[in-house]
Amino acid sequence: MRADEILYISKIIPVISIDDENEALKLAEALYNGGIKILEITLRTPNALKAIESIAKNFPQSVVGAGTVINAKQLEAVKNAGATFAISPGISSNLAKKALELDFTLIPGVSSASELMLALEFNFTCLKFFPAQAAGGVAMLKALYAPFKEVQFCPTGGINLANMNEYLALANVSCVGGSWLSPKELIQDKKWDELTKIAQKSLALISN
Repeated sequence: MRADEILYISKIIPVISIDDENEALKLAEALYNGGIKILEITLRTPNALKAIESIAKNFPQSVVGAGTVINAKQLEAVKNAGATFAISPGISSNLAKKALELDFTLIPGVSSASELMLALEFNFTCLKFFPAQAAGGVAMLKALYAPFKEVQFCPTGGINLANMNEYLALANVSCVGGSWLSPKELIQDKKWDELTKIAQKSLALISN
C-alpha cells in the first residue's frame, strides 16, 4: 500500500504503545468497532513486533503499521512481522535507502525545511511532522505549504481533541496521529467498550 493511500484511510491514526499480543488484538477490534481502521504500533515495548504480527495475521480488517522505526534493521524487522507501513520520528539517508531497497512504505518524520528537502531527494512526499506542537505546530505547517505544495503531512506530537481540527483544516495535512485513542489504563483494565467510544467520539468531532 502506498503512503498516500495510508494517509487517507482515516483522519486520525492512533499511536499505540502495547506489549501484549492478545491485548493488541482486542485493541485493534475495539478501535475498528469505533471506526478506526488503521493502527500505528510503536516499537517502544519489548513485544511490539509480536503485537504487529498478531494483528496482521489475525485481524486483517485493520491496516497495521509500525512507529518509532529509527534504523534499517528495525525497518526490515517490521516488514517481516507483517506491517503494511513504517513511520519514523526522523529521517536519515540510510533509513530512506533501506525503504527503497525493501520496496516498503516508509513515512519519515521531519520537523524542518532541511529535513523535508532530504525526504524529497528520496521522493518521499508523505511525511510525519514531529514533534508537531513543539516544532511550530499549525503556523509551521502553513509556512511549509508555499514552497512544498506537493507534500502531505501527518502531524504527531501534542495533538489532541482540542487542537486536531486546527491541523486537519490545513491544505497539507491529510490526517493526525495521537495517543489519546488508546489510554494505557483502559487497556490494562481491558475496557474495550470505552476505547470504542473514544474512537467514535473522536471521529464525530472532526469538523471537515
